[in-house]
Amino acid sequence: MQVILLQRVAKLGQMGEVVNVKDGYARNYLLPQGKALRANEGNIKSFEAKKAQMEVHNLETRKESEAVGAKLDGQVFIVIRSASDAGALYGSVTTRDAAEAATEGGFTVHRGQVVLDRPIKELGIHSVSVTLHPEVTVKIKLNVARSVEEATLQASGKSIQELAAEAEAEAEFEIAELFDDIGAANDFDPRDAR
Repeated sequence: MQVILLQRVAKLGQMGEVVNVKDGYARNYLLPQGKALRANEGNIKSFEAKKAQMEVHNLETRKESEAVGAKLDGQVFIVIRSASDAGALYGSVTTRDAAEAATEGGFTVHRGQVVLDRPIKELGIHSVSVTLHPEVTVKIKLNVARSVEEATLQASGKSIQELAAEAEAEAEFEIAELFDDIGAANDFDPRDAR
């Protein structure tokens, strides 16, 4: 099916281009979302009449998105989740969670704008893309932790595995010191003190 793109669509084309797409893609995504029109004579004439107005509107929204993107780019948002001692989440962090974290941080982000390269299923700092406009994409970071204190430690550069190893090493050291003290007490002979 031939369609006229009403806005830039990734991996397909720019606004105003007439492209061939599969019928299902056009009927189920492009047309209902208002991203394209069927390429027939009436729609082509209608598009040509409104093209200048649509380009101005597109330019305005792109400038607004770039201004918001400049502030949003590189921001770090904390997401608190339950996880195992090894750092595996009980569930996963979704696009909705990322959008809510950004909204709580003072930005208006909808879950449809968040793009996850892969599911987030472990603690740590993860990079996430946010598409504010078809031509404006920024990166944010999600600091996924079990508590705010843990998020602060992760932000300083320590991973959950390093923290667990440090805690284990500290516990082993304390146990070794305790046994050394007990051993020294057993070696004490009261007759030597005279």
